[in-house]
Amino acid sequence: MKNQPENVEQLKTEHEKKIKNADIDRGVVIVNTGDGKGKSTAAFGTAFRAVGYGMKVGIVQFIKGKWKTGEQQIFAGLPQITHVISGEGFTWNSEDNTKDIEAARKGWEFALGMIEEARDDEDSYQLIVLDEINIAMDKDFIPAASVVEAIKAKPEHLSIILTGRNAPPEIIEAADTVTEMKPIKHAFEGGIKARKGIEF
Repeated sequence: MKNQPENVEQLKTEHEKKIKNADIDRGVVIVNTGDGKGKSTAAFGTAFRAVGYGMKVGIVQFIKGKWKTGEQQIFAGLPQITHVISGEGFTWNSEDNTKDIEAARKGWEFALGMIEEARDDEDSYQLIVLDEINIAMDKDFIPAASVVEAIKAKPEHLSIILTGRNAPPEIIEAADTVTEMKPIKHAFEGGIKARKGIEF
């Protein structure tokens, strides 16, 4: 315990040094993946933060559930957010993935359009959220190589967040920040229903 103040001071000094050395000013690529809850929620929280600074945000969702969600209603009321749901989303239980692939690729085309708009106009999109795109890549609905190419060639000022479990290794390699959500315990396992305003 006697060494604790020294350790705290050392940590503080190291942290201040990292802040001082972080002199690169550009947009970042963030990946939220893993089996735990909160990947999309964290991305949407960042989107709301960006809007708070007056930034334009694009959100493309590659899965559309049957439930209406609270965030969808917020998106609709914020002119700074362009919200796109790619077709009808994934059907999951279909043996014919044609519609799923078509929907995912349509969403990817929307996303590429947003990236190009940001390239042409720095006052356009400053953050793009690609919600559940990792699943679309994992299922080979969208080629991961195409996504890697796009994020590596993105405009310097633009930040991109990719969410969903099973993020491909090449996406993790290309990203600046990667967070893996790990499940420890979930209310659903205890028989507790999904709650409006909390889960959706």
